[in-house]
Amino acid sequence: MRKTKLAVALVAVSTLALSGCQGVFGGSDKGGSDGPITLGMAIPMSGSSSAIGPYMKNGAQLAVDEINAKGGVLGRKLKLNVQDGACDPKTASTAANKLVAAGVTMSIGGYCSSATLPTLSVFNKANIPMIIPAANSADLVSQHLPNVFLINGTGVQQAQSAVTWLTKQQAKRVALVDDSTSYSTDITKRTKADIAKAGGSMKTVLHESVNAGESDYSSNVHDIVSARPDFVYWTGYYQEGGLIIRQLRQAGYKGKVMVADGSVDGKLISVAGQSTAQGVYATMTETPDTMPGAGDWIASYKKKFGAEPGPYSPQSYDAVRVAAKAMKDAKSTDGKKIEAALMKIDGFPLFSGKLKFTADHTLTEGGFVILQVKGAKFTLADDLKN
Repeated sequence: MRKTKLAVALVAVSTLALSGCQGVFGGSDKGGSDGPITLGMAIPMSGSSSAIGPYMKNGAQLAVDEINAKGGVLGRKLKLNVQDGACDPKTASTAANKLVAAGVTMSIGGYCSSATLPTLSVFNKANIPMIIPAANSADLVSQHLPNVFLINGTGVQQAQSAVTWLTKQQAKRVALVDDSTSYSTDITKRTKADIAKAGGSMKTVLHESVNAGESDYSSNVHDIVSARPDFVYWTGYYQEGGLIIRQLRQAGYKGKVMVADGSVDGKLISVAGQSTAQGVYATMTETPDTMPGAGDWIASYKKKFGAEPGPYSPQSYDAVRVAAKAMKDAKSTDGKKIEAALMKIDGFPLFSGKLKFTADHTLTEGGFVILQVKGAKFTLADDLKN
């Protein structure tokens, strides 16, 4: 079934030869009716999460090039403007203001939730719709801003998937560890609540918060090991996650470890050490190499960029396609008209399935699966369908 959905999604790209009516061009569109339509992207190109930036940039650029090859949108070509958000709130705010000043029509960026949060008001004031491909804290939609749309599963859905897997694994004593960021604490708090709701013999024995950016987590590791968990769920990013996994094993921890989607990157394995990382689970929306039927898309990506796609390449690719779809449906680049068109989308094919936004501008279905480290890669362990 997923293969069929993906095939439809890939075919749908060819239908985005979006010609026809010229719309009412408003908002921040400075290209005029004949110039390019610029999509802005604030993503981490530097800092501890910089490995993710190129994956997202390339995924978006691939979609831009494919759509332009078919005629563009509303008779105009698309253009991508990438600014470094560095997963830092201040840097991301600066990046967002640069994109507004550059006259972008829509934003299709956002990886770290804590860095994406301060950009919401910047884009909202400028009447610029946001399609966020990766950042997924519930805090992003709690303000109910009309311009904010998420195409990644939320912390609510990720926590539910985590507890489903913990239950299937018959976990009894769970330690939840976050990095104090909006994204990370959102998942741990929701996972803790869902564990309590699940009842049974499973319980949270520790909820620990660490300081991101450190190299020695021995004090936190001591607290974790002392709580005697049989399962540790880390919800922060890969740099700290790799260090904590390595230091947990060095401290003698023998139980299972699971990480959230912010840690799904090969860098987690290299930081932890390949042998140490073996068997680590992850809650994650599917990555290119775990998607049945994605071979042609991966080949196109590799041909263009000379490298393998990675986490959030597909979501960034889809963000561009959704942006193009909304502008086509709105017959305009005006922000308010695009927002209305986004809410009317029903069944548009993405990698994760058919798109329909909830009233909160989140996905109807989160699409989380369980991955597991085998060798030097994350592989599909369970699609959570049963």
